[in-house]
Amino acid sequence: MAETTDWKQKYRDSLKEMESEEKRWRQIEQALRRLVGRLCAAGMGVDPQLDDELVALAAANRRNADATELERLASSLTTAVVAVDAVAPVPTIIVSPPAALRWDAACAAAGRILQQLRAANIEEAATLALIGKLPCVNSDATLAGVLGETADVIRVHGEMLTQERHQAATVLSDVTLRLEEMAGYLTEAGNATRSRFADTIIVNDTVMNQVRELSAEAQSATDLGILQSTVTARLETVARQVQDFRKREENRMVEYTERTQRMRTRIAELERETQELHSKLEREKHGARLDPLTRLANRKSFDERFAQEVERRARTDSPVSLLLWDLDNFKLINDTYGHRAGDRVLQRVAACFMSGLSAEDFVARIGGEEFVVLLTGLTAERALGMADQLRAAVEALRFHVRGTPVRVTVSCGLTELRATDPLGAAFDRADAALYRAKRNGKNLCIAG
Repeated sequence: MAETTDWKQKYRDSLKEMESEEKRWRQIEQALRRLVGRLCAAGMGVDPQLDDELVALAAANRRNADATELERLASSLTTAVVAVDAVAPVPTIIVSPPAALRWDAACAAAGRILQQLRAANIEEAATLALIGKLPCVNSDATLAGVLGETADVIRVHGEMLTQERHQAATVLSDVTLRLEEMAGYLTEAGNATRSRFADTIIVNDTVMNQVRELSAEAQSATDLGILQSTVTARLETVARQVQDFRKREENRMVEYTERTQRMRTRIAELERETQELHSKLEREKHGARLDPLTRLANRKSFDERFAQEVERRARTDSPVSLLLWDLDNFKLINDTYGHRAGDRVLQRVAACFMSGLSAEDFVARIGGEEFVVLLTGLTAERALGMADQLRAAVEALRFHVRGTPVRVTVSCGLTELRATDPLGAAFDRADAALYRAKRNGKNLCIAG
């Protein structure tokens, strides 16, 4: 029973720790959302198009929008910044010392948050990528984008902690019930043993009393007939006591056999339930690494696989290429035909990627309209040819909404992992190449 208490305490301590961790990250997420809102307000007035994007981002932030919507708005904001800058570069705003101090403080706070995420080994690849972007931040809009992505990382980690806490609570509840069943069985067995022992003492005392009384009466008896009657009566009493004891013992044995059989049956049921619970947890663990819309791997799965490939590339000569994809004009599709149509486009593109890759390759959806592919055993030159085939396959998709044909294209930035790469460097190169593909007309694949 002491071991049972220890297990229960360990599970309770684990649940308290996860609840505390979840609460801490929720607080950080709220602080980041407040900071994003203030930065959106501070960035107003530069350009009407940017103002519209900032107003939409601030509104989504106030209503605690999910990661998909925030990523879509951040991507749209980036596109707007690029478009405005291409027509008329955004003028450098000379700020007064207090505003400059606030800007530096905001950047420093963002850096500290990212370093804390890195120290806690939370979404390491995504965190390192954001740390790499922070030195290039030169406006409120770009800082808001980095903070929005940081909030998404924290939200995903918080959801993972919540799911793990619920799973731990479920396991603890099941274990507690099963231990209570075992404790009840052991208690019944102990009570039966004590009852048998007490009954044996009573029978023994009764027989000994009968023997002592019979001995005393035999010594004082003067008539043989009376002595025979006395002996007979005493022996009949002893016989009845022994017979009653045997009946009680037989009943106890039947009860013990039935109880043992019930426990065996229950143990078999518990083993089956344990296997089902294990299978359920495995399914939930697998489901937590899948994007619910496209059924591709999600950002968490990509971060884990990317870290593995970086480590493997550092110790082997086998090449690995990283392909970063983004759907062209996806916001226009959503705004024109609705989000349901946008979801169908994402699903079709995901299926197209899956059908064009081998079992050794890896594909994931890491953002609203962003996908990533890892090609093992391919150099950048060969990966560029594979990427162009996938790009052409997506362009060849025939997609219609309410009878209207919709052209769907993708852009890709790719790079080959280097043995000397720090974690996140390859992702940054691919992201820069994707930006060039977008700037050069879209529906392109460019190697970084």
